[in-house]
Amino acid sequence: MTLCKLILKWLTIVSMTVIIGISITSYLFYVNIIKDLPDVSSLRDAQYQMPFSIYTQDKAFIARFGEKKRTPIRIRKIPQSLINAFLAAEDDRYYSHPGVDYKSLVRASVQLLLTGKKTQGASTITMQVIRNFLLTREKTYARKLKEIILSLQIEETFSKEEILELYLNKIYMGHSAYGIVAAAEVYYGKSNLADLTLAEQAMIAGLPKAPSLYNPITDPERAKERRDYVLQRMATLGYAQPSAVAVALDEPDTAKLHWQKPDISAPYIAEMVRKEMLERYGENAYTSGMKVYTTINKPFQEKASQALRDTLHLYDKRHGISHLPYRTFTNESEFRSIPIVGDTYPALVLKVRAGKTQLRLQNNTQIEIPTSRVQWRKSTYRFVNATLQPNDIIRVRKDETGIWELSRVPNVQGAFACLNPLNGAIVAIEGGFDFYASSYNRATQSKRQPGSGFKPIIYTTALEDDFSVASIIHDAPIVITTGTARDRAWHPQNYSNRYYGPTPIRTALIHSRNIVAIRLLQELGLDKAIATAMRFGFDRRQLPYGLSLALGSGSASPLQMARMYSVFANGGFLVKPHLIEKIEDYKGNIVFQADPDNACPLCVNPAPQGNAPIANGHPAQRIISPEIAFLMNSLLRDVVRRGTATDAKVLERSDIAGKTGTTNDQKDAWFNGFSSYYAATAWVGFDSTKSLGSSETGGKAALPMWINFMRYALQDKPDAPMQQPEGIIKASIYNSDKEITTPTDIPDGRWDYFIRDKVITKHKAVLTHKRTHSSSSSSSTKRKSRSVDNDRNNGNDGGTEAGRTVEQLF
Repeated sequence: MTLCKLILKWLTIVSMTVIIGISITSYLFYVNIIKDLPDVSSLRDAQYQMPFSIYTQDKAFIARFGEKKRTPIRIRKIPQSLINAFLAAEDDRYYSHPGVDYKSLVRASVQLLLTGKKTQGASTITMQVIRNFLLTREKTYARKLKEIILSLQIEETFSKEEILELYLNKIYMGHSAYGIVAAAEVYYGKSNLADLTLAEQAMIAGLPKAPSLYNPITDPERAKERRDYVLQRMATLGYAQPSAVAVALDEPDTAKLHWQKPDISAPYIAEMVRKEMLERYGENAYTSGMKVYTTINKPFQEKASQALRDTLHLYDKRHGISHLPYRTFTNESEFRSIPIVGDTYPALVLKVRAGKTQLRLQNNTQIEIPTSRVQWRKSTYRFVNATLQPNDIIRVRKDETGIWELSRVPNVQGAFACLNPLNGAIVAIEGGFDFYASSYNRATQSKRQPGSGFKPIIYTTALEDDFSVASIIHDAPIVITTGTARDRAWHPQNYSNRYYGPTPIRTALIHSRNIVAIRLLQELGLDKAIATAMRFGFDRRQLPYGLSLALGSGSASPLQMARMYSVFANGGFLVKPHLIEKIEDYKGNIVFQADPDNACPLCVNPAPQGNAPIANGHPAQRIISPEIAFLMNSLLRDVVRRGTATDAKVLERSDIAGKTGTTNDQKDAWFNGFSSYYAATAWVGFDSTKSLGSSETGGKAALPMWINFMRYALQDKPDAPMQQPEGIIKASIYNSDKEITTPTDIPDGRWDYFIRDKVITKHKAVLTHKRTHSSSSSSSTKRKSRSVDNDRNNGNDGGTEAGRTVEQLF
């Protein structure tokens, strides 16, 4: 008996020791576990990983970037039948357990003990929320214990509806879809959950168990089995009427991949925004759920794209091709795999009849092309009809009037950029014919010679250096040498290969006289001109230190040229181009709002008529005086009225201005133009920098793009006359007295604008300018003064003429 008591005593001691040891160990283990547990209350501020979306200023959807497609929704907006489907599929005791389903947990534990394998899970919806938001997905017992503890905690902190909302918005549904809204959109193209049928709801509810295994796209048969199981569970649990379930079971599955189509095709803009978002927020941008609103105007952007493509097709038609690109139809799959490029569509020839050709597009739409549109320019002088036969696959497009015609993908490229000149907002921008054929953005990334489009920089410098618009520059042959070797001599010429003698500055710019620009730069000095260009936003590295700078031998992008011409459009202010107007976080809070410098906001000298200055903005830097800006605006308007851009008169407006640009061998064709409403640049050229052709000047190759766009952009805008600054006077040159007079003195003089303190009225008119004698074989410059008579007698053929009477200036 004593032995039994002793054994019992020791068993008790050992048992108590073991129990205490286990308790202490368990406690320490528990303390160690919970000390690193995340705070479940942080889920109140849980941020879903969502892609960021890009929109135009008028809220048209452009693009979305980020792998995880998700659109959060509040629980109260989710149909009850869809909630029931998930409860039937994932956790039918959800509303009765405290976050952990002990019955399922015990069943899974027994199964583990009997088989040694985790063949049956016990995760509740609450536990799945913990796993997805707060824990990693590692499969360890410690992680499972943490999951159980946190599930009990979250049930004490959140309501069942709040937990369910987190789950339905977070869960992965396959094919990069996260949450039920994304799943409805991806598989059924429905963003409104109420539009889902019961069968579709069951299909979606069956996905979380194994999104790849039970996926209706990758394994339709197995997915349907899972769907039917969920439907039957709904009927068993009383979540759906048996009759409705019977109908749903008979319903074929219609799931297929759907992607949200953009409201506007603007991939170049989307890529520009993506890069800027990456610079601002790094890789987090892709999961931020932000909404980015750009400065882009949707109708303007669509018109810019159309104008660019129409212009390139127009160029393409002017230049012959040796053969028409086509292929022979072999099978439907191959036909449908041919990409749409720009505005050109693959089309299959069905019938060729007298007067018309019948074709079928890839979407099975049948079209007809009149015989007059089945032709192509094979040489400069004649059109030839294309020889088409049934089963030929060709390309077609709709022309500007909406009529289908034979087409091809142009080899030539183009770019376009349009700014609001008052604040630099990019209204429209296009980087090429087709982004998916070439993602290189020629509007922002290209560095091409601007040609004569750069000349206004030279003339601005001259006007600031006390020249007037009436100053005479001698247009005569000149030779520039940069060394002693004869082969290094430069013989610049005008585009016409002619010389025009004494030429007023206004006439020289209107007709883009190269020699005058070079002589002006000689007189002014390179340092002054380069300093002016840098004020206009050019980088020193873009500006070669040589007289060829006068002809635009530097480099610039179309966007930079539009910025340059914005200065003339807004009265003399430098604005900074910007594309992003504002950024909202996923909750709709504004996290960034553009606050650009504005041209002359609420200042004494108001901005030109057109876009109203923004009242709450801050002023942009004035880089040229109102007087100089006015004179340059006047000169550039004359380029349209009677110079190299007279085709723009078709717009029947008096307030448009600009400058053509053509580089050596016609490698680049430009038109940079503006009104007080918009400043825009159009460029045409080959990526390979080969010549566009001998007659392809800026006025012929690029100006049509600008006209096409501006016709639309200005259609509801009234003419905006120039606002004449107080420092400008309009003066007349009286032929007989050779005087500058006031406009009221005589009715029949020749008029022009002058800076008030730089003219002499009621006296013999002499404009006191510096003058230069340029050697015909040297770039050296000598400063000297001669009387008008000596200048005539000596027959001076170079330099800037000073001391001429005003009559002679014209």
